[in-house]
Amino acid sequence: MEETADIKIRLRGITKSFPGVKALNNINLEVRTGQLHALVGENGAGKSTMMKIINGSFAPDAGTIELDGKEVKIKDQLHSGELGIAMIYQELHFMPHFTVAEYFFLAKEPQKARGIVDWKKMYSETSKVLQAEGVTFSAATLMRDMSISEIQLLEILKAVYSGAKLIIMDEPTSSISNKEVARLFEFINDLRDKGITIIYISHKLDEVFEIADMITVLRDGEVIDTRPADQYDKNTMISQMVGRRLENVYPPREPWSFGNTILEVDGLCGAARFQDISFSIREGEIVGFAGLVGAGRTEVMRSVAGLDPYYKGTIKVDGRAVTINSVLKASKYGILMATEDRKRFGIVAKRSIKENISLQNLDFLSYFKLIMANAKEKAETTKKFKELNIRAPGIETEVQSLSGGNQQKVVLARLLLATPKILILDEPTRGIDVGAKYEIYKMINSIAASGVGIIMISSELPEIIGICTRVYIMRERRIAGMVDSDEIDQETIMRIATGG
Repeated sequence: MEETADIKIRLRGITKSFPGVKALNNINLEVRTGQLHALVGENGAGKSTMMKIINGSFAPDAGTIELDGKEVKIKDQLHSGELGIAMIYQELHFMPHFTVAEYFFLAKEPQKARGIVDWKKMYSETSKVLQAEGVTFSAATLMRDMSISEIQLLEILKAVYSGAKLIIMDEPTSSISNKEVARLFEFINDLRDKGITIIYISHKLDEVFEIADMITVLRDGEVIDTRPADQYDKNTMISQMVGRRLENVYPPREPWSFGNTILEVDGLCGAARFQDISFSIREGEIVGFAGLVGAGRTEVMRSVAGLDPYYKGTIKVDGRAVTINSVLKASKYGILMATEDRKRFGIVAKRSIKENISLQNLDFLSYFKLIMANAKEKAETTKKFKELNIRAPGIETEVQSLSGGNQQKVVLARLLLATPKILILDEPTRGIDVGAKYEIYKMINSIAASGVGIIMISSELPEIIGICTRVYIMRERRIAGMVDSDEIDQETIMRIATGG
């Protein structure tokens, strides 16, 4: 590699293995000062592992790292911070009992004297930052009361204001609105103007082309190619990422007939969260819910799935009115939900694939609901492991070691083992690459073809259009309209979602 003075960080021969998996193989990478260098690749390609080596979470098995021309051995995350490296993770940190100010100044609390925190200054400084950025939450807001998009924004602000000279962003726009994305890109442009270097991981290829200076493609733990962004096109990039061409982003759907109406919701109200919600779904349908961030889509489905209360309205399953006041009640009627935040609500990261799949099915996998039927548990979880093509050494692999796409498959495996009638999928492909998305879409089609009614919440309109048979559009916490498959297009959805 050419020796140049403007290289912020250089990786030479970086290799990293985990039990049964070689995550990185002889990685060589140069990132220039003051540029945005995008990393793209399928889930499991090694992008996040490489970044966790840079920020001190993992130690490489072999290879060296140079920062500003000097070789460094990054001991841990604290050391990386001292070196001027900050990282925003795809799976968000969550400290439910911390306020925004406490989290914003975590490990950097202002002090009146040694060991005495200056609380007034902490809250005052945080408030100044939040007011300058025009966010909706305050310095005193508890993190448990924040949405995933708000926590994502807080992570971004924390990194931006930390004074770091190298900021790693792992899927920073996966859960924020278009307006918030535009604001983030303004931050990024300001940072580049100040000479700050950004390594940017994203599966949103349009976004990568819009913001990146350089692009590196990884596949199977190896660097496939690095080029200036203007020398790439989308087809070439996808071909390099997956090792094959994807002729269609969305799999062809074999026609199947819809069955009886299995879910009817009429006049459902959830205090300030949503009002007067009415919709229905038939066996085999894939019904989309579209709308801007904050429109109330997730809040409605959390109530239908028993996660949050509703105070008015009726829910009918198979034509019979039911009362859903808990997840247990919802599951009794065959209503199951995969939430948008896998880390907080979808997986138990430090437990095995087998245990995660079993978790919602303990009655089915036990004798008299008391003693686990180990042979049955192994057989049933192995069956789902194979059916969903979960890429891991085996069912005893810890879920935290899997890519985002494979973690999502584990969530689906658990829900499918519980034989749902109605499956609610909230942002099912959040943070998942184009190849893994294709597999998830095929699974969704297959599940619907078996007669399950699927409700899919998605902020990606092409996904809604490519997968759903009908779409309800929400605006300001109410249903503003519904379009059938032959009428679904982005302009129509956005016109209804924005009140145009």
